[in-house]
Amino acid sequence: MTNPLVEFAFGATLTSSGPVFTDVSQYVDLPKGIEINRGADEELSEIQPSTCRIPLDNTDGRFTPGRASSPYYPNVKKGVPVRVSVATFTPRTGTAPYPLEMLGDDFDDNRISSTLWPNSYGGVSEVGGRARVPLPAGSSAGYQSAREWTLVGSKLTAKLATIPAAGGSSSAFCSMYINSTTSGTRLGWRYNALTGVLSAESQVGFFDGGAVSFTYSPFSYMWLRIRESGGTLYFESSSNGANWTVRRSLATPAWVTSQTVAVEITGARTGGVTDFAEWDFVGATIHPRFFGLVQQWPTTWTGLTSQATITCTDLLTWSSIVKELQSMLVQEVLLDRPTVYFPLTEPSDSTSAGNIAGTAGVGSLALVQAGSGGTLEFAGGAGPNGLPCPVFTPASASAGKYLAADLGPNVVDANASFRLRVECWFATSTKDRVLLAMTSSDADTKMIISLNSASGALQVQSQSPGSALVATVWGTPDLADGQLHHLVYNEFTGEVAIDGVTYTTPNFNPADLRMLYIGGFQNARLWNGRISHAALYIRSVTTADLTPHYTTGTTGHAGESASTRMARLASYAGLSVTLQGSTFDAVASQADLGRSALEHMRDIARTESGKLFTSRTTGTPLIFQSRDLRYNPVAALSLEYADLETGDFEFAYDDQKMVNSVTASRPGGATQRVINQASIDAYGEKPQPLDLLKNTDNAVADAANWLISRYADPPPEVRQIPVEAYSMPLATYRALLDADVSTVIGLTGLPDQAMASTATAIVEGYAERIGQNQHRLDFHTSRAVTDTVWLLDDPIYSVLDSTTRLAY
Repeated sequence: MTNPLVEFAFGATLTSSGPVFTDVSQYVDLPKGIEINRGADEELSEIQPSTCRIPLDNTDGRFTPGRASSPYYPNVKKGVPVRVSVATFTPRTGTAPYPLEMLGDDFDDNRISSTLWPNSYGGVSEVGGRARVPLPAGSSAGYQSAREWTLVGSKLTAKLATIPAAGGSSSAFCSMYINSTTSGTRLGWRYNALTGVLSAESQVGFFDGGAVSFTYSPFSYMWLRIRESGGTLYFESSSNGANWTVRRSLATPAWVTSQTVAVEITGARTGGVTDFAEWDFVGATIHPRFFGLVQQWPTTWTGLTSQATITCTDLLTWSSIVKELQSMLVQEVLLDRPTVYFPLTEPSDSTSAGNIAGTAGVGSLALVQAGSGGTLEFAGGAGPNGLPCPVFTPASASAGKYLAADLGPNVVDANASFRLRVECWFATSTKDRVLLAMTSSDADTKMIISLNSASGALQVQSQSPGSALVATVWGTPDLADGQLHHLVYNEFTGEVAIDGVTYTTPNFNPADLRMLYIGGFQNARLWNGRISHAALYIRSVTTADLTPHYTTGTTGHAGESASTRMARLASYAGLSVTLQGSTFDAVASQADLGRSALEHMRDIARTESGKLFTSRTTGTPLIFQSRDLRYNPVAALSLEYADLETGDFEFAYDDQKMVNSVTASRPGGATQRVINQASIDAYGEKPQPLDLLKNTDNAVADAANWLISRYADPPPEVRQIPVEAYSMPLATYRALLDADVSTVIGLTGLPDQAMASTATAIVEGYAERIGQNQHRLDFHTSRAVTDTVWLLDDPIYSVLDSTTRLAY
């Protein structure tokens, strides 16, 4: 039968650290089937969010939101992380001794297999699709196989689904051991219920002085594996059964290479209350199919029978990836978690400025009038990246306007443990004016940042209660030069960074600071010029962490690679990116941003002719494929036409994808037109605009030519490959489960009416249905040779006027 694994991280969110997933597979209504849609319909379309529909038996109301008697209450909520996988098992074939990976049991028939576990003892059982091993007081129990297995070049995998409690015992443990022919010589994983410690052990005489121990967590150690390869033994763990981490390795013991072994999954305690451990999926290979978030938990009834058919989407719909971004500089500052952050980008009719760091109790910056006259014009000037910023124009050093805010008690509390890190941008032609100042509530403690009256270098004045004001001047250039500058001041290290260059001088570090003043202090030394993006970091952060903001504010990171940019944009949504392929060009600035992170990331993918989509596993949310991943594709698996579900199989030949005229442009660059005149003459003009974030006009022209060369006259292609995967041989079934966007599939034995007996297609997406003894995959595909490029002297890829397309 099919072995779907459906899990929810009840009580967790996407940003939770170490979420624990609960297996609800036994409640899935497989006759109705799990339905998944992933990827795109064809290669010229943007990849849309994946969707997953899971019908669940809700007879006991466990999936009803808000139902207090649900075992998952109160966590049946929108936004719960969900993952769907499929387990496959290698069948036992041939004669003993068998490779250990052939020891496979899903424990779903609620009876112990006398073939796999003939020597079981102590009252073990199968309950709810798991192997239950009791820990009886003063005794032991275990599943035990026959001695007919070998570990060399093989592996033993299992899921520790339930751990036992200490239960008042002086000793309680559960374990999974591979036993040699000598009593006490064994290796395996052992969990100590008293200490909560999991250990990887290679015992001799029931002891291993070199055992490696870990504090158990169900996130990191739910899946356990022992694997032998090339003379090395590996102890590995996983949170999902698919992505493994090596926890211990050692040279393979001699007995492993020479003996037939037995497996024992056991539990024991000396006293206390009887409890149990539960294991599952022994010998399974796990294939992730979907990872995302639950969008809704509808509860429906047919008579008194209840069902919850939930719908889920992947991370391309997560709120943080679709929310509107602020400018790149603001996003970069927020990534470094400032305690207080006033961008000062308010519109011209503003009379105050707000903090966007999120720290509770921080007041807004309000206008303060010193003397009479002078102006403070919001959005009156240009700051970093041309962003609007206020202009301070005093009538004199003591007559004009500045800004002040009460930062509240949380800032004071933070300042008791951490010294200030101050960041801002400024421009002035006037020395000896206050850029920024902070004081305690009673003003007995002060910190004043200004430009030295003589040199124009950065100056910090500090004062503690009962002492004089002490000035420290750093050896910076004259900063009163009218140019825009970036400042980072680190009280803790005595460092100042101006425009990315660091200067160090010891200075006094006041505490108890609460009141913030920008552009003036105590109605004197009023700033004449621009100030923006004032941030305070009252936590452990280094000067080097903050100085990259200078590059952000001056260049918008123009010229960085598309892979770096994609990771940068993903970080604004709290996500990471896994790269596939190696060709990533330099891209232009996106300093203004203003749309969703997803839209900006798609701009980069489109600029690179790459693919952006989500991972099917936890831990690596996004995948960005470069265009060279598809160059000269080689089939990862081959399917016979006779094995396909042939009702929807066809060769398509039309002008759906035809592009023979491209008008291409880039920010600040030329607008260029590239055409294929022969295609236009034959079919008429099929135009397409191409707005790319390239760094040069040549790069834009290359991209336009690449598009024309592939789609000016598209030949026939296979656009759909439907296959009943579950009926395939195991190796083919596993290869189909591994297939994803950009996987290449070879087709053989095509009908006589086809153009050729073979064809090669590349996967763009698929629709999937996992049912009872059924697993149908309907691949959306395109012609694989669309992305062939010239290889010098290659018999296939250097055919003149045919496969001599230069790579882009």
